[in-house]
Amino acid sequence: MIENRTFDEIRLGDSASLSHTLSEQDIQVFAAVSGDINPAHMDPDYAAGSRFHHIIAHGMWGGGLISAVLGTRLPGPGTIYLGQSLRFLHPVVPGDTVQATVTVAEKRAEHEIVLLDCACTNQRGEIVIEGRAEVKAPKEKIRRPRVDMPDVSVMAHDGYRHVMEHAKQGAPLPTAVAHPCTPATLTAALEAAEAGLILPILVGPPARIQAAAIEAGLDISPYRLVASAHSHDSAAQAVALVRAGEACLLMKGSLHTDELMGAVVAHNGGLRTQRRISHAYVMDVPRHPSPLIITDAAINITPSLAEKADIIRNAIGLAQVLGMAEPKVAILAAVEVVNPEMPSTLDAAALCKMAQRGQITGGLLDGPLALDNAISIAAAAEKGIVSPVAGQADILVVPDLEAGNMLAKQLTFLGGADAAGIVLGAQVPIILTSRADSLRTRLASCAVAVLMARAKVSAQ
Repeated sequence: MIENRTFDEIRLGDSASLSHTLSEQDIQVFAAVSGDINPAHMDPDYAAGSRFHHIIAHGMWGGGLISAVLGTRLPGPGTIYLGQSLRFLHPVVPGDTVQATVTVAEKRAEHEIVLLDCACTNQRGEIVIEGRAEVKAPKEKIRRPRVDMPDVSVMAHDGYRHVMEHAKQGAPLPTAVAHPCTPATLTAALEAAEAGLILPILVGPPARIQAAAIEAGLDISPYRLVASAHSHDSAAQAVALVRAGEACLLMKGSLHTDELMGAVVAHNGGLRTQRRISHAYVMDVPRHPSPLIITDAAINITPSLAEKADIIRNAIGLAQVLGMAEPKVAILAAVEVVNPEMPSTLDAAALCKMAQRGQITGGLLDGPLALDNAISIAAAAEKGIVSPVAGQADILVVPDLEAGNMLAKQLTFLGGADAAGIVLGAQVPIILTSRADSLRTRLASCAVAVLMARAKVSAQ
């Protein structure tokens, strides 16, 4: 139960307190509610160079603890806050346990006014905040069932930060943007240019690109425009720019993916290599410690064993560029045992044997693994799976496109994940973005492609 103290029940010197240990999630929640994203509270790299050398809590987080004591303990429910003074004496950092205490200093019968001295102390006994509150105390007794504390989780996105930082360290790469004839696709290209990632070459019907620019309020005059007759021609000309060495990357505009990929895989004038072309999502999943690569969710519908081997090779190369020296590859199925009735489990077993024989290198493979066993150490332990991959996979290889597409979109729309998409295995990385993508996701897709292109040049 939660119960107040009425004005008549309150005595001078009465006090109440509560304590809370500050976590990084507390800081993130306060920032989300207040809108205060001062880097002193949110950016560890910035904070390391500050006078405190680490992130600190928002000052008003401690003020909130004082408010909680007033509203729930003394005087409690029915209290009306009239004023508050605060002085901030010491910083509060994650791991500090702060106790907020209020003490009745004065009562004024007229209007039931109560003045309370307020202090927040840390676990070392230091006063971090002090001040005085003025409240109107309740006249009527209130005693009610205590409401359960809301269960709040923070879906913090940080998985792309290092990717973006590394991609911005070099010069922007010339990028053929195929058919950017809608405000959304044109904006995506120009946002990447403004971020210093790419130098877009706009390929499409000039009138349509100009109309999209006017509608979006964009200035495209700084960028090269290559005229085409229609979307198929845009795809062909964009691919031709890459083949001629005038562009290092290819980016999808408002044409259909099949149109662009048709030009990419054309036998004469395409961008094929000896490697099977595949798609990968680099997923930034809240509460997951590192990015997850899901492949293939957009290109190969029902890949054969040989095609899955190339899909894995492509994904391993991507993971290594992203800083995973020996990525852990989980080959997904509905179960974690080989079942002759389930072809995906047979493929998984064969792919693992190929890795043992040196036919697939650069990563650790295991499968078949169900999704829970691939990403949850607890789930893998519960089923007695002993594996360097189980529970800590970096790459999730799905049985077919439908499974991959559903998995990626489930994580995006139900799990709050971001999904940066890229096509691998062609002569250059291909940036695939969706109209539903956030700015952060679109930029991350470009950043991943930039890192892949630079890695290829370094390897030559």
